[in-house]
Amino acid sequence: MYLLKDLLIKTIELGASDLHLTTGTPPVIRLNGKLMAIGEENLTKDIMSEFAKKILGDKFDEYNEIGEADISYELSNKGRFRVNVFKQSNKDAIALRVMSLKIPSLDELNHPNILKELIKKQRGLILVTGPTGSGKSTTLAAMINEINKTRSAHIITLEDPIEYVHNHQKCIINQREIGKDTKSYANALRAVLREDPDVILVGEMRDLETISIAITAAETGHLVLSTLHTIGAAKTIDRIIDVFPPHQQQQIRIQLASVLQGIISQQLVPSIDGTKRFAALETMVITPAIQNQIREGKTYQIESAIQTGGRFGMKTMDMSLGELVRNGDISKET
Repeated sequence: MYLLKDLLIKTIELGASDLHLTTGTPPVIRLNGKLMAIGEENLTKDIMSEFAKKILGDKFDEYNEIGEADISYELSNKGRFRVNVFKQSNKDAIALRVMSLKIPSLDELNHPNILKELIKKQRGLILVTGPTGSGKSTTLAAMINEINKTRSAHIITLEDPIEYVHNHQKCIINQREIGKDTKSYANALRAVLREDPDVILVGEMRDLETISIAITAAETGHLVLSTLHTIGAAKTIDRIIDVFPPHQQQQIRIQLASVLQGIISQQLVPSIDGTKRFAALETMVITPAIQNQIREGKTYQIESAIQTGGRFGMKTMDMSLGELVRNGDISKET
């Protein structure tokens, strides 16, 4: 008989990133990118329903109607989890992502100093991109934490759900959860401009309306941080522009060129011994040359601009991976 609390504690103790609970299989964790069972007994339909009720509480009935639900779940000061409960074959399944209670610093993450320089900006748009599970939320939390420690500002975060909980230090930090504190990203973004923010964190730029309002917020003198599920700076810019209808795309290129401050694209790669993962980061910082390339639709030239932009703190993904190989952190095959 499995207990939810025991499974969550074991997941944290083993240092896993995720816990997967599915009817008909044993509990499975993702450890250093690989899936591994942490029990022999299969989870039953009744146990899974019980777990779903415990996590969702009064949201359980709404979940049964819709078929999926996003929520954050805290285990009595031992750890926080970003949870998605979903229906599969008319049974419950749960995916839990471990969120550390301690927010790591940019130095602890071994991220380059250019990230500290970017967040000194008073206005503009900074994007952290990469595939699911590449550490985007952790990087953003570390960037917000750095601002919180180093300057006075009003920070508003819009998240679905809230992952890292920030304490007020030099900054006032208001964290709003989509679905709980506000109806949608678009609603929250429209309201945020009347809430006197200096820094706005948008958990994810999901659709045309959210992207459009985020760009407007960056234009009107705010520092906006957000994420996209893209790989590489050029693909990120193309993705944003492609969201808009053709007759608006040139205008968006001009706006994006004027507000974009930088793009950090990251992925996690396993170490040689397989006991941990390292973050490989592509960093693009806006320069007059890159602004022109965005305005003129020549994003295919951005890669070479990053390759030659070392003096500005820029680095391609290949350069970052090469550095990890030379340092003996990852294998050449990886």
